[in-house]
Order: sequence, then structure tokens, then C-alpha cells
Amino acid sequence: MNHSRRLLLVGGACVALVAAGVVALTTGTASAEADRTVTANTTGTHNGYFFSYWKDTGNVTMQLGAGGSYSVQWSNMNNTVVGKGWKPGSSHTVNYSGTFNVNGNGYLALYGWTLNPLIEYYVVENFGSYNPSTGAQRLGSVTTDGSTYDIYRTQRVNQPSIIGTATFYQYWSVRQQKRTGGTITTANHFNAWAGLGLNLGTHDYQILATEGYQSSGSSSITVSEGPGPGPTTTSPRPSQGTSSPPPGGGTASCQVTNAVNAWNTGLTDNITITNTGTAPINGWSLRFNLASGQTITSGWSATYSPSTGQVTATNVSYNGSLAPGASTTIGFQANHTGNAGAPSGFTLNGAACR
Repeated sequence: MNHSRRLLLVGGACVALVAAGVVALTTGTASAEADRTVTANTTGTHNGYFFSYWKDTGNVTMQLGAGGSYSVQWSNMNNTVVGKGWKPGSSHTVNYSGTFNVNGNGYLALYGWTLNPLIEYYVVENFGSYNPSTGAQRLGSVTTDGSTYDIYRTQRVNQPSIIGTATFYQYWSVRQQKRTGGTITTANHFNAWAGLGLNLGTHDYQILATEGYQSSGSSSITVSEGPGPGPTTTSPRPSQGTSSPPPGGGTASCQVTNAVNAWNTGLTDNITITNTGTAPINGWSLRFNLASGQTITSGWSATYSPSTGQVTATNVSYNGSLAPGASTTIGFQANHTGNAGAPSGFTLNGAACR
């Protein structure tokens, strides 16, 4: 087996689709679509999810099911990659469950691409007889979702990509304790990569992928979008700037910490809100001041408005209630013009936070 080839094989899948001139299917209607069997290279949408099917040779049958579910069986093949997910991808949290069985070489991974820069990335949850990080230089690790993931970067030179033949980097998080099912806090991987100088661009597609290489096997996977970022080993640092005491001179009933990862023109910030009071909070709005020159481009676990200046982040359906002592983590990605400082002046429902 050519292990150097194996480290970098999925890019060929994308080019096969481009070269074939495959046109994405139109978005599904509001009613549920029937199960669909796929045996030839294509991409599209099914029951509200983007899907991708690619193989070079062999027997590969993909069954598209309800919602984010799919199954696949493969044998007598060289390489295949299939999955369901989103286009564009994002730093949202991903939930998945199912089964993954491989006789030989294969992956189960959150897999995607970005543009400007062109990056191919993997969060590998499970694998068969070959660890995809073999022969790569370990850059660091991130501990999240119940395991440590080792982080690697590899380079493809004049190889297939979603824009044709190109030279680009691949980013890898490879889980030490393999699993088939759970939560992938995608933002924690993206933030860890950025902290190591591994910067992503504008997201193209992102799927929970099953991949086989010169092997046989099967998987049955259901993927969905989950609640926001969970804890990592990244130590949050106190928010910068000063804040006035709450009205009436009382004690603030909230605490806010930031975990900022910045690069040359961008940054991400995970913001943890803790209810330090004695009463539950039912529904919240967190107001803060962005540093000068920063513009929010995307966010998770809250809605953000406006994108510059004094910003208000409002809870979403699953994190609006905070019992005394409870915390929730939200976050955003922003562009900056040189000032990568953390937000300041946090208030929660009008009261200043520590």
C-alpha cells in the first residue's frame, strides 16, 4: 500500500466531480424526499442536507435516507468517499451516530474544504488498519469531546482539488480514542488550528464522510447540527477593557471570559458566560464592544447584531436558560485590520459582568 498516497487521497474525489461537470441538484422541497440509491459520482441535496458521492473504481452503493442519514457498502474498489453534511460548511457543532465497519483501510471523519486559502481538512473520528497521521509531523493537540486529537499538517503539490490541480495544505485532527458517534465541537478544532497558524478560508462543503481505500466495508451514519462549542483545554483569559459596576452598586451576577485565537487578518473568540447569581436567567442578551477595525463574519450559539462597534449577542433556542452557577459558550469569527484585541464592556441583560 502506498502510504504517502493514502495520507492525501481525498482531493482526487473533488476533481473527479469537477471534471465530470456534475451540477448540484436543486434544494429539496419542504416534504421529505424518498430514500435514494446512488451508485455513480454526483453531488446534490437530499432531505435538506448536502451530499457527495465519489469513487474511482469498484462496487460502492450509497443509500440516502431520512434527514441527515445515509448508509454505504463498498467492495473490490480502490478509493471512495461519500457523506452527508452542508454546503457551505462552518464551525457549527456536529452530532452524529451510527456504525462504521471496515476490513482494511478507511476513515470516518468530518471532512471539508475552504477557499482563499485553499485548504482540505479532516477531523478523524475512526479509522481502520492505517492511521492517517502516519509519516506526518505532529504540531500539537486539542482535547475536546472526551478525547485528545493530535494535530497535523500535510501538503499536496500540484494535486487534484475542488478548483482543479493545485498546491494546498491539509489540516488534520486525529482522535486518539476512536469512536463512532458523539458530538464534534468543530469550533474547538478550528480554533486550535488557528492557534498553530493553520488558518482556514471561506468554507465550501463539509460532510460527515465515510472513506474506503483498497478495502471493503460498510457504514450507516446519521448527522445533524448540534448545540454550540463545548469545553477544551484552552485556558480562557479575562476580557480586556474596563466595565462599570451594575446599576445601584450591587454585585454583578455574571462573569465573562474570552479565548481569542488570532492570525494576520482574522480571529475567533469563544466567549463563556457564567451565571454567578442566585436566580436563574431565562433568556439573555450579551452586549459588548468590538475592538476598532474588527467585523464579525460568522458566529455560533447566538445571533449577533450589528457586526461592528457595540454588538448584541442574543441566545438561541437551546441555551437561553442559565441556572445559578451554569455556563454557556458562544463565539464568533471576525476580520481585523491589525487590532486583534478581545471585546470589552460586557453587560448581560443590562447589568455589567465581571
